[in-house]
Amino acid sequence: MSEAYVKQEIQNNIATIEFFHPEQNSLPSDVLAKLANTITEVGNSNEVKVIILKSGGDRTFCAGASFQELISINDAATGKVFFSGFANVINAMRKCPKFIIGRIQGKTVGGGVGIAAATDYCMATKFAAIKLSELNVGIGPFVVSPAIERKMGVSAMSQIAIDANTFYDANWAKEKGLFAQVFENIEEMDEAVQKFAEHLCTYNPEAMLEMKKVFWRGTEDWDNLLAERAAISGRLVLSDFTKETLKKFK
Repeated sequence: MSEAYVKQEIQNNIATIEFFHPEQNSLPSDVLAKLANTITEVGNSNEVKVIILKSGGDRTFCAGASFQELISINDAATGKVFFSGFANVINAMRKCPKFIIGRIQGKTVGGGVGIAAATDYCMATKFAAIKLSELNVGIGPFVVSPAIERKMGVSAMSQIAIDANTFYDANWAKEKGLFAQVFENIEEMDEAVQKFAEHLCTYNPEAMLEMKKVFWRGTEDWDNLLAERAAISGRLVLSDFTKETLKKFK
């Protein structure tokens, strides 16, 4: 696996969406756009009753934003467009009429934590430590924090946002509500994810759709909210502090 991709597979009413990038599953704009479009497309398929969201590889679920693309941003409009990529994925997940099961096999950072938080039910291995590292580079988790706050609460979200150097382990994330279950290894998790997805397929799709609406009640303004947050990040990424910090990653 050397090239980035987003792919989907549908079997027995279960859609599996998988994304991959060779740089620890970091997400540049083109992959984010394809991921958002794929979630929308699969969610609207009459063949699909439940969705599993996963990433390729066995070590890192998602390293967040692509640093190479961050380094290349030279104006606020471009910055807003880039950070809107994460907003579009989260909003696609929010609006998706099917339950989305998150399958988190390893560490997840920044925007990846937001994607995990936007799933409707999330399973992980014990290796799935989480970190919000944005403050380290002079920005903040503005776009993803509404999804994280919704799932984990303001206290837990603010703790990991401020403590931007620390990985919090999977059991801590479970205690705070991000993960529903934590497993010893990928094999156990995959077995549980598959069984759970198959079980959800036996439920009334109309009931699941109405439940999803209830779960996401109060987020109707997120199209505008996340766009505003993307503009904040797009402005901050141009700051002298952030530009100097990002030079270290060239």
